[in-house]
Amino acid sequence: MTDPKKIRSLPLSEAITISAQAVGEVLSGRSLTEVLDELEPHERPIVQSLSFDALRKWVRSQELIKQFIPKAPPPEVEHLLSVAIPLFLQSNADGNSYAAHTIVDQAVKACGEYDKTMYAKGLVNAVLRKVSLIAQAAESEKGYAPDPIPMFTPPWWRANLKRHYPKSWQAILFAQAKRAPLILRVNQQQQTRAEYQALLKEAGMTSTPIEGIASVSLPAALVLDAPVPVGDLPNFYSGAVSVQDAGAQLAALLLAPKAGELVLDACAAPGGKTAHLLELANCEMTALELDGNRIGKISGNLDRLHLHKDNVKIVRGDASKNGWWDGILFDKILLDAPCSASGIVSRHPDIPFLRREADIKALQQRQRAILSQAWKMLKPEGLLLYVTCSIFPEEGEEQALWFAAEHGNAVRLDAPGQILPTEVNDGFYYALFKKNGP
Repeated sequence: MTDPKKIRSLPLSEAITISAQAVGEVLSGRSLTEVLDELEPHERPIVQSLSFDALRKWVRSQELIKQFIPKAPPPEVEHLLSVAIPLFLQSNADGNSYAAHTIVDQAVKACGEYDKTMYAKGLVNAVLRKVSLIAQAAESEKGYAPDPIPMFTPPWWRANLKRHYPKSWQAILFAQAKRAPLILRVNQQQQTRAEYQALLKEAGMTSTPIEGIASVSLPAALVLDAPVPVGDLPNFYSGAVSVQDAGAQLAALLLAPKAGELVLDACAAPGGKTAHLLELANCEMTALELDGNRIGKISGNLDRLHLHKDNVKIVRGDASKNGWWDGILFDKILLDAPCSASGIVSRHPDIPFLRREADIKALQQRQRAILSQAWKMLKPEGLLLYVTCSIFPEEGEEQALWFAAEHGNAVRLDAPGQILPTEVNDGFYYALFKKNGP
């Protein structure tokens, strides 16, 4: 998360107004990433920071709103309060430097910048003054009434976690309600991790290596002790480093490409895993993506890392069909399948607001269709790595068991399986299969 001390280019009142509107878009069903992409560059950092915190602390904010406004306010006022209240709830570790009177003043000013909230200045002023007196105490309480977890999750989501992780479901939700750290993957074609750490130190940034996850060594992973805008990272624009969660860095390492191998990244956008595969080996890469709005991000990432060469093909197509395929079998396939994204909520706190229980069944069917088609494109003795950024077993272990039962020539190899979210990694699922014969 961007450091609030470095993102004051937009006045707080304007940022609250835009963030409240962004929250409203999420509640109407739009992805926050999509909303943020429409903002001007100088607006995005602070709006992202405020809207992310509003969604992470949604439950706590709603409790306080109901406490002081028994009759539900209009949505626009509720959204504005939901953005302003978390500013009181932040700990020092969050980097909050706004004084209570500043938050109240700027939120009231924000009311005057939008015609649908202009009338509510007095209400917002009164509520936020009351919140400012009790918020810190309320946030530090260890009691469990009415809900100890500040982040919203729909009942079906929470029930799923309780059923599958009865001893750890609360820890999972607490972890996902926190700001995610900034994790880097050093481009080892340019320098070692230690060498890049030295560059960070020269720039006044401290970092810590992440040695491994789930018994898999991570030679390129670093966590910054304090997050910064990516543009401030040394040599970022010349390809020295990428931002990638430590859990996601396992994918390329598990598939272990070799020079000259034909490799398919079946659902490739935005290209982070494609790039990592190419950093590890000069393989013949096909990056496949169906979404026309996201496919350009693959080229952008590869260009920045100086990896967009003759051995790379970027193809728009549906991984569950073969219309895009030239019939040449692949040595290795990375299938990072479309999923609920329930494992990456700390980085995308809008996800619990957007998902519906019926989505899981539809995603299962989609995942199975892609798995079956990808298997037909794999050489005998080839490897297929099935990946989701989900913590729901319906999209992980259940799919791996189904696939092995449906394909008699699929030999399951050692892989981490389900990885739950921690302080340094999101939640992922990994299953590795070898094709034993045609």
